[in-house]
Amino acid sequence: MSDISYDDFARVDIRVGTIIAAEPYPEARKPAIKMQVDFGPDIGIRKTSAQVTVHYTPEGLIGRQVAAVVNFPPKQIGKFMSECLVLGFPDTEGEVVMIGIDKPVPNGGKLF
Repeated sequence: MSDISYDDFARVDIRVGTIIAAEPYPEARKPAIKMQVDFGPDIGIRKTSAQVTVHYTPEGLIGRQVAAVVNFPPKQIGKFMSECLVLGFPDTEGEVVMIGIDKPVPNGGKLF
């Protein structure tokens, strides 16, 4: 992997948001959950889907704060338009564990 500059890093807009709605996405090729994430008044509510069904249920995601990239262009995923990318790491089996925020912070805060 090659080194990047700070300017390269700064171009990726990673923000914190709170999941306000979540539901199964049975039409996805792999099991997934559709989510609406509130990034505060400046960014608003964005939709996304994530293959997180091994460790999370839709009901358990409501109210959870997550980190997401908010400056990718929208991407069509089946019949669903994803507007952000929720971030996570693979566990030992390769299943997604979402990045968590350990203390409440205001929605829309930018990672630095």
